[in-house]
Amino acid sequence: QVQLVESGGGLVQAGGSLRLSCGTSGRTFSNYDMGWFRQAPGKEREFVAAITLNGYSTLYADSVKGRFTISRDNAKNTVYLQMNSLKPEDTAVYYCARRRLGYALGYGIVGYDSWGQGTQVTVSS
Repeated sequence: QVQLVESGGGLVQAGGSLRLSCGTSGRTFSNYDMGWFRQAPGKEREFVAAITLNGYSTLYADSVKGRFTISRDNAKNTVYLQMNSLKPEDTAVYYCARRRLGYALGYGIVGYDSWGQGTQVTVSS
C-alpha cells in the first residue's frame, strides 16, 4: 500500500498564499496521475485539482481555477498545490490522492485508490 503524506497546511489570512506538498515513497510515483481534494466540516469531500503522470495536463475545479496551481516533481516523488488569493471558503482539510491506473484524468473520487491523511488549511477573513 502506497503511503501519501501531505504537508504545508496552516492558518493564513484571506488573500494570502500557501503551498501544499504531498510526498510518497517508492519508485512508481511517476506512473500515476495525482489529485488534490478537500473536505470542509459537514461537507462532502470535493475535487480540487489533478495532474497527469508527466505533468503535461491538469484539471481544476471551477472554484479554484486561476487561483490554485497543481504541479509535480517526479524526481522528488512529490506533488504540489500552490494556493493563491485564498478565501475563507477554501478552509478545509486537503488530501492528496493517487489516480487508479487506466483511469483518465478526472474529478470523481471513485477514480482514486490511495489517500493521504490530510493537512488543515484555515483561511481567516
